[in-house]
Amino acid sequence: MERVDRCVVLVDAGYLLGAAASLLAGEPARSRITVDHAALIQGLRERAEADTEQPLLRIYWFDGAPDRVPQPEHRRLRVMSRVTVRLGALTRSDGRWAQKGVDAAMHAELTELARNRACSDVVLVTGDGDLLPGLMSAKEHGVAVHLWAVQAADGDYNQSEDLVAEADERRVLDRAWITKAVRAKENGGICAPQPRPRPEIAAILSAPLPEAALAASAERASEAQAAAARAPAPPRPDTAPDEPAPAHGPKGVPTPKDLAALRAAAGAPAAATQSAPVPSATLRWSSDRGWADRSPLGEPPETASLPTLAQVTTAEQRWADREEDITTVGGDPFEVGQVFARRWMERLPETVPLQKLSTMYPRIPHRIDGELLRYAARFGLLAHKDDQIDEHDRYAIRAGFWREIDITAAVEHAPAPE
Repeated sequence: MERVDRCVVLVDAGYLLGAAASLLAGEPARSRITVDHAALIQGLRERAEADTEQPLLRIYWFDGAPDRVPQPEHRRLRVMSRVTVRLGALTRSDGRWAQKGVDAAMHAELTELARNRACSDVVLVTGDGDLLPGLMSAKEHGVAVHLWAVQAADGDYNQSEDLVAEADERRVLDRAWITKAVRAKENGGICAPQPRPRPEIAAILSAPLPEAALAASAERASEAQAAAARAPAPPRPDTAPDEPAPAHGPKGVPTPKDLAALRAAAGAPAAATQSAPVPSATLRWSSDRGWADRSPLGEPPETASLPTLAQVTTAEQRWADREEDITTVGGDPFEVGQVFARRWMERLPETVPLQKLSTMYPRIPHRIDGELLRYAARFGLLAHKDDQIDEHDRYAIRAGFWREIDITAAVEHAPAPE
């Protein structure tokens, strides 16, 4: 079998992006950097063709993902020209994420390419010494192996010395080259703007509870303490053993039942003497799994009957949405919420009373909220290794939704230019 004169690039994404994060942000967490994948792939192609003096056959992108489910960046990469994505598992151990199966997949691909004489030159962007047997096998089949490193943050090696010694050619991707496609995030990696405060929520939290609700809450607290005394349980690490039970709900926040009594009292004459009025908004209360938005009185008919995005989306729009998700939506939680809200509002009939929606802040109507979170799950935002829901992501998704609602409302109510 005659060997084909062309080059192939094998990229260990964990090494490339982790080393880039160390160089630009001071730590190897990929969440600290923003990557222009189109520019990065183009840079790899141009550099490989220049170094090997051979045309590119393909770039193989090896990375880890929870349960091997493609993440937003993987979906964007695999539709690019001459790019093939290979995914290993991503597991969490001792508080750190680790790739599993990526090195084995790179070894198998490298060996197969060399054995089949599919290329004359292979570019390896990796630092792991576990790939040494595959590198040596490729050399034995007459393939020239080019090893690329990312400039180390401390000026030292960030690759296996054995790997460096066995490579035919070596190259360092320096800071100037890396920054053409990668940059450090500002504000410590927080990329979602914080939602603006809403005074009506603060008003609810500061409003005094009626005596009936306080009495009921105290009764519940007494029952809980009695039950705890009968069946003592070890204290939580973050709670002192003698800490008294809260007066009304966890963290001193009224439960939905308390709030229902509070709203009922607000309609009584005595409520008129309260210093702070009680607005008709939703309360955030604490549950065992974190903060959740709950409405004790249900949704108004106007919002409960709002159509979902699926109901107002045609087949052609659904196809276009999927293309946009793959090619342009980055998968940041805040951005996902904005994209969903923008599509939904653009397609709603003009007769839908959206102004009623703003009175429900921060709670999104149940059917719309469920659809929003299912949409976000496409980007891997909700499914984590330990099968726990990331509440920070949930709030960022919903904050993006409300920010887009606010922007649209501001434009619609802006005075016309004279």
